[in-house]
Amino acid sequence: MTTYEAVIGLEVHAQLLTRSKAFCSCSTAFGAAPNTQVCPTCLGLPGALPVLNGEAVAMAVRTALALGCTLRPVSRFARKNYFYPDLPKGYQISQYDEPFSDRGHLDIEIGEATKRVGITRVHMEEDAGKNVHDRGDSSIVDLNRSGVPLVEIVGEPDLRSGAEAAEYLRTLRDVLVFLGVNDGNLEEGSFRCDANVSIRPVGETKLGTRVELKNINSFRFVHKAIDGEAARQEAVIASGGRVVQETRGWDEKSGTTFTLRSKEEAQDYRYFPEPDLPPLVLDDVFVARVRASMPELPRDKRARFVAELKLTPYAAGVLTQHPRVAAFFEEAATLHGDAVRVANFVQSEVMRDVVTHGLHADLPIGAKQLAALLRIVDNGTISGKQAKDVYAKMAKTDAMPETIVAELGMKQVTDAGAIEQICKRVVEASPKQAEQLRAGKTALLGFFVGQVMKETKGSASPAIVNDVLKRLLGLSS
Repeated sequence: MTTYEAVIGLEVHAQLLTRSKAFCSCSTAFGAAPNTQVCPTCLGLPGALPVLNGEAVAMAVRTALALGCTLRPVSRFARKNYFYPDLPKGYQISQYDEPFSDRGHLDIEIGEATKRVGITRVHMEEDAGKNVHDRGDSSIVDLNRSGVPLVEIVGEPDLRSGAEAAEYLRTLRDVLVFLGVNDGNLEEGSFRCDANVSIRPVGETKLGTRVELKNINSFRFVHKAIDGEAARQEAVIASGGRVVQETRGWDEKSGTTFTLRSKEEAQDYRYFPEPDLPPLVLDDVFVARVRASMPELPRDKRARFVAELKLTPYAAGVLTQHPRVAAFFEEAATLHGDAVRVANFVQSEVMRDVVTHGLHADLPIGAKQLAALLRIVDNGTISGKQAKDVYAKMAKTDAMPETIVAELGMKQVTDAGAIEQICKRVVEASPKQAEQLRAGKTALLGFFVGQVMKETKGSASPAIVNDVLKRLLGLSS
């Protein structure tokens, strides 16, 4: 983009983690056989009436508060009318001109800078069903998802690139996951994004013709699809054409967007108030209760880890990628007492074995096990290298490190006399390196330390090894 800039606004649909649907008691569990989690209400049968899920309201309010939105004491549901096979009622229950919250924001990190992106509103609605097209010559409609509670988070057109849009989505997903209201799973469709993309001459304030990109299911694809669509629009204008308002999809193989359908305007949906639901009233007591249940959000947690626990910003970022990992680290740091030591071991050893899925995280060891392991390194029972071996044996078990050390006969060698004999052999075996070190190439000390640790299979005390080698090589008195 040179003479034009992209203008991007994202609409995110996030499934709320309730056990039942928005307006009936059917299960929201993912993966059930098609059309087994349905009832007259979510099938849209005549005479069935919706009843609002109170837990969905609490989760939606929690989301709006986390995004700095203003809550409206009274809001209303509306019918959004359109005809599609996966919408059995012929309309979707949503909120339109009277949403329960509006005027929020989300701060994202772009390089070294922080950018504030406006949130137009957060509103509640129900999900539609799903068309399944992999059944040979026929398609089926699975209505298990019909009626699942969602929040739609409508962003202002404040983003200017695919990279910014991807970072916005990552940041938003982290917030929702830490809130416990959404599992952030793009592959299963519980966190979905539509992107509104237009371009305009640099310096212009008027918005260009908007194209909507639908259902892009990864952050990488969002980045590529938005940049690709902006480039396509610029090419259309450069060739003398006109950008047409429409809905487009993303083809990863070709790296291009393609037309899905012409874009309906809002009035085509013929919104009108939902007659079967009363106004939604958020009283002060309810809002206060939800506000009191708010957890610490990722951005605040990272800042606290840096300011109070003295972690690097990078370490704080790694340890706040998932709420269960952050809780595990904090518990271990509290039990051990040295947060930096714990953070280093978690990053270097534990993180590669962590498996996450939604809000669940499978951790290889417990916080008590980790704290105990680092304590026996601190008191000299085993070396840091041995700690890695003990961790490997301890992972996926309930065994404490002291038990494993005893079983393996593993103990750090602290006998200075025995270590000195080994150090002498290592120095004598490498006279060239010893001479270079005495001549001033002090970095070679690490070579000798490594040779001693290799010969002792990591069991020698590193502190004693360093002291002995320095004395033998004339680096200290």
